[in-house]
Amino acid sequence: MKDLGYKKIKPSEIEGNLIDLIASDWMLVTAGDRQKFNTMTANWGGVGHLWNKPVAFVFVRPERFTFQLIENSEGFTLSFYDEAYRNVLNLCGTKSGRDCNKIAEAGLTAHFTESGYPAFKEAKLVMECRKLYATMLEKEEFIDPIPLKAHYTTKGGLHKLYIAEIEKVWLRQ
Repeated sequence: MKDLGYKKIKPSEIEGNLIDLIASDWMLVTAGDRQKFNTMTANWGGVGHLWNKPVAFVFVRPERFTFQLIENSEGFTLSFYDEAYRNVLNLCGTKSGRDCNKIAEAGLTAHFTESGYPAFKEAKLVMECRKLYATMLEKEEFIDPIPLKAHYTTKGGLHKLYIAEIEKVWLRQ
């Protein structure tokens, strides 16, 4: 990715408030291979340290087109954008890759990382993540029922949690 104007940094060198980066700025979760890949906007997730590794965790509903691509991949990318890309993030969060070529509609330029994961040239920050653990959320495991009632009243199932090692981080120079 160096040839695209990125420099490799350590996960611990990511600047700024990571909670805001995910919750307010949003991210694209992208998975698949050169033949078939897709992306979706997300703002549920986080980063931290687990099992002596830098990790990211994301939540994806099984109904999402990206879900099956994550399931069939060793990993995925998380990419972050400047505020000028808010319309792109909105589009990628409201349209399905099943129904249209939302990547083309969004004006994103795909490329593949050294690990073979799909990402986009327009991102200001890209994390390459290799899956370590995944599990479905279960209604019976909610200790506090408020999130269940607040976020799972519409059609669609509970999310699947993916915990992934952050293997590489790329920062646009």
